[in-house]
Amino acid sequence: MTVESTAARKPRSSAGGKSTAGKRTTTRKAPGGETQLVQLLTPEGKRVKNAEYDKYVAGITAEELRGLYRDMVLTRRFDAEATALQRQGELGLWASLLGQEAAQIGSGRALRGDDYVFPTYREHGVAWCRGVDPTNLLGMFRGVNHGGWDPNSNNFHLYTIVIGSQTLHATGYAMGIAKDGADSAVIAYFGDGASSQGDVAESFTFSAVYNAPVVFFCQNNQWAISEPTEKQTRVPLYQRAQGFGFPGVRVDGNDVLACLAVTKWALERARGGEGPTLVEAFTYRMGAHTTSDDPTRYRGDEERLAWEAKDPILRLRRYLETSNHADEGFFAELEAESEALGKRVREAVRAMPDPGHFAIFENVYADGHALVDEERAQFAAYQASFADAEGQGV
Repeated sequence: MTVESTAARKPRSSAGGKSTAGKRTTTRKAPGGETQLVQLLTPEGKRVKNAEYDKYVAGITAEELRGLYRDMVLTRRFDAEATALQRQGELGLWASLLGQEAAQIGSGRALRGDDYVFPTYREHGVAWCRGVDPTNLLGMFRGVNHGGWDPNSNNFHLYTIVIGSQTLHATGYAMGIAKDGADSAVIAYFGDGASSQGDVAESFTFSAVYNAPVVFFCQNNQWAISEPTEKQTRVPLYQRAQGFGFPGVRVDGNDVLACLAVTKWALERARGGEGPTLVEAFTYRMGAHTTSDDPTRYRGDEERLAWEAKDPILRLRRYLETSNHADEGFFAELEAESEALGKRVREAVRAMPDPGHFAIFENVYADGHALVDEERAQFAAYQASFADAEGQGV
C-alpha cells in the first residue's frame, strides 16, 4: 500500500503573482501522521502491488482494460461537448467531471446489474456505466424535462441537485432491500462539500445502526466550489467513518484500477451483510465547479498543473502501451468513435423539442393537489393573455 502525506499546502498564486487562494494555511495530518492511499497504478502508468486489493483485479483481461480506457475517453468527450454546448447557449448550466473519470468509471464498473445507484449531478461516467444514454442527461440542463430516464430501467436514480440528500435516499433504499432479503448493494455518490451536510451524517448513523448494505462513495475533488477541504475537516474524510462504527478507505481517485478494486471490496462487504463502507476517492476537479463558476478566482495554475500530470486517462494509456495491451489502431478507432459521439450529442441536444407549457404541473403529486390546480389555472390565464393580445393586434 502506498502512502500519501497530507502535509500543508502553500497558498497558490495567480499568473499575476497575487495570491488567489485565500488563507490556506495547513492541512492537519491524520492521527499517526500519514494518510493511507490505495494505489495500483502510479501516475507514470506503472503497476504496483497491493496485498489487500490485488485480488479484486487479478483476473482483469487486456480487453477489459481497454474497455475501462474507452469508458473514460468517451465520458470525457461527452463532458467536453456538454460544456461547449452550454457556452453556446444550448444548456442552462453544466457540472463537468473533468479529472474525475477514473473514480466514476472504476466504481461504476464494479457494480452488478441489480445494485442501485444514487448519484448527485456530476456522475456522468457512472451513468455511462449503467447504460443511460448520454443525451438523456442533458434534458434537465436544457430545461426540457425533470430527468430524462426511468431510474428503474438501469437502477440509476435521477440526478439530485439538493446537496447530500441522496445519501438518505440510498440508506433508506438499502435498509429496504436488506429487509426484503436481497443480496444486492446500494452506492451513494457525493462530494467533499456534501460531506459537511447534516443529511450525510444522518445517513452514516442510520446505515451503521441498521447495518445497511450501502457504499458511500465520496469524490473528494478538494474544492467545494471555492472552499478547500481543509476548511471543512481536521482529518481526512475517510476517517469520519470510524466515529460511526464502520470502515473507511482512501483510494487514489485518478487510478481506475484502484477505484475498481476498492469499490468491489466495499460492495462485497455490503452484499455479505457487513454493513456500510465509506470510500474517499482522492481526486481533483480540473475545471470549474459548474459553468457558472470561475476557478481562477480562488486557486492558481500551479495546483491545477500538478494534478494534470496525474491525469487518469493518460495514466491508463501509459500502462496499456507499456504492457502491449493496446496498439495505435485501437487508439485511432477510439478517436473516431469519440468524434462520432460528440456529433451525436450535439445534434441530439439541438433537436430536443420544447416541453408543453403545462408539463411543469405534471407528476408533482401522485393524487393531485388543489394548490397545483390553482397554479395551473393561473398559468393558463397568463398564456391565454398572449393570444388575446395578438388577436387584438397589440
